[in-house]
Amino acid sequence: MAKIINLEKVELKPHPKFKGVEIGFVTTKEYTQEMSITILKIAPGVEIPIHTHENEVDSIFVLEGEGEIFIDGSWQPLKKGDIIVVPKKEEHGVKTNTEMLCYIVHAPALW
Repeated sequence: MAKIINLEKVELKPHPKFKGVEIGFVTTKEYTQEMSITILKIAPGVEIPIHTHENEVDSIFVLEGEGEIFIDGSWQPLKKGDIIVVPKKEEHGVKTNTEMLCYIVHAPALW
């Protein structure tokens, strides 16, 4: 069954791993194993450390804010409107300059 969710209705909670990061679940493994969708709200000055995903492609769409993203071995500027696709097993991380709001898709589902 298809679903429609308004961004304003996504409930944000503290991220289980990262301080200064809130996460909202749009869709999880319970809905479909093929992908999960989350919203991340990252406080200014927060860094999500460089990491990899063993099985998931990580797609990030920056809805608000600016900072830097670690991809292809270096930190690069990141701003509202940017879309990043990170293949599985590739290093990536995020640093924020301002509050950042991101729409994240993991395929297959991470959450």
